[in-house]
Amino acid sequence: MDKVKLALFDIDYTITRKETLMEFYKYIVSKDIKNIKFLPRALFSGLMYGVKVYDEKRVKESFLKFIENIEEKDLAVLTKKFYDERLSKILYKDALDMIHKLKTEGYMVILISASPEFYINEFYAIDDVDFIIGTRFTFENGKFVRKMSGNNCKRDEKVVRLKAYLKENNIEADYENSYMFSDSLSDLPLLDLVGNPYLINYNKNHNIEILRWK
Repeated sequence: MDKVKLALFDIDYTITRKETLMEFYKYIVSKDIKNIKFLPRALFSGLMYGVKVYDEKRVKESFLKFIENIEEKDLAVLTKKFYDERLSKILYKDALDMIHKLKTEGYMVILISASPEFYINEFYAIDDVDFIIGTRFTFENGKFVRKMSGNNCKRDEKVVRLKAYLKENNIEADYENSYMFSDSLSDLPLLDLVGNPYLINYNKNHNIEILRWK
């Protein structure tokens, strides 16, 4: 079986110009201003994370109060509109060009992010994307609950999730000839995994090559 070359992309600030979870909240508020009432909770959660009282898992679970108990089918409609009206408008053209280039060269294109899967799955609208891995949340009795399923998909967890997907699908990766693109050194576990790592719009000097995407 031939090894598969991977093209791995982070999402926030790598293929998008903005942080997508905050954009999701702002989008929800734009549809119903009453959701502004959840802003103090969001700010408090951020503060608690900043002083290391909350971990990222607790921050996300707390922050997503604004969609608690929404019906899964209604959330699906909402996230589709969110992609069409907001996310699709904040994509870096250079990112889309690179995704298309590597896909046409035979690479398997995988987006892997700490952002929630329930809305980043909308990036399947990009035809060249083969698979998406994100942070999973729980639905109970057809409704969204603020409970993370598994771990926050960040740092080493991204490698764990990627390798689990490849194993489940009997895919042997050619890591030496694979690519990884990220804006952050929090992705070093993935950047170190491949032979062609790139940092996107990184503002400090680093031995990993930096690309300036617009």
